[in-house]
Amino acid sequence: MRRRRIGEFELIARYFAPLAKSFPGAGGLLSDNAFLPSDARRDLVVKTDTVVAGVHFLADEKPELVAAKALRVCLSDLAAGGGEPFAYQLSLSLPTSWSERWIAGFARGLAADQRRYGIVLSGGDTVTTPGPLTVTVTAFGRVPHERGLTRGGARAGDRLFVTGTIGDGALGLLAARGRISSSALEKRYRLPQPRSGLGPRLVGVASAVADVSDGLLADAGHIAEASRLAVRIERERVPLSAAARRFVAAEPVLWANVLGGGDDYELVIAVSPRKQAALLAAARAAKVKVTAIGTFTRGKGVELTIAGRPVRAPRKGYVHF
Repeated sequence: MRRRRIGEFELIARYFAPLAKSFPGAGGLLSDNAFLPSDARRDLVVKTDTVVAGVHFLADEKPELVAAKALRVCLSDLAAGGGEPFAYQLSLSLPTSWSERWIAGFARGLAADQRRYGIVLSGGDTVTTPGPLTVTVTAFGRVPHERGLTRGGARAGDRLFVTGTIGDGALGLLAARGRISSSALEKRYRLPQPRSGLGPRLVGVASAVADVSDGLLADAGHIAEASRLAVRIERERVPLSAAARRFVAAEPVLWANVLGGGDDYELVIAVSPRKQAALLAAARAAKVKVTAIGTFTRGKGVELTIAGRPVRAPRKGYVHF
């Protein structure tokens, strides 16, 4: 009998978490960021992300958009850690067919986002590969000493909030592939909007935070699992853009994509009821909409409800293996 191949998180827990056990800033590899002591006042938040042509972006994507996505998915994780970005490193694995024209467009995309997010390139590596184009970014942010945000701090009774709207990334991928027609959704998939202005304002306010990269149910579930809790999500409260609402109303099966498709790069935030007002104030200051969509409770797992009744969740989220 063929053995089942383990999934991403089981692989990390079994083989890589033991290697990080002696470093407290790794947090047991339960969150996407690492926290490194910097000085008496601040820690460094460090995050590495890899995007691959044909997996994380379309194989024929414009180089400016490849650059933006590679950088912004890292910035989204820094925001979830409460970090204010300041530098990054770039590892670029170019297929043998690369051209200088493509590189010039890629560099323009990086330059535009450096200005937008106040971040600067500090080093990296460039190689050729017989495989697809692969871009790896390691981003660095600053956070007050020992106050970085992780997935593991939620408590029973905390409310679950989410920024922006959910499902635009997954539906935008369908638009990019010609399955549906929506320029607004397609733009959301191709050009994520990390919540870099809100992330640092969540320090001292949020109990736990994750970014929505794998899907709303999956990433809220990551907070619940790291915090040893259950989370209940009310589907009717999940905020949708006008475009997403229109497509889901016409084709309800698309709820599976909305809740489990990923690529939104919004933040899911656990916050105690007594700090809810502070969260709303932080969101207003950052000019970011936040919506309460659920509650953390004692127990285990993710429960989805419609009109108060538990329902079987569609796919939980994107899986790499």
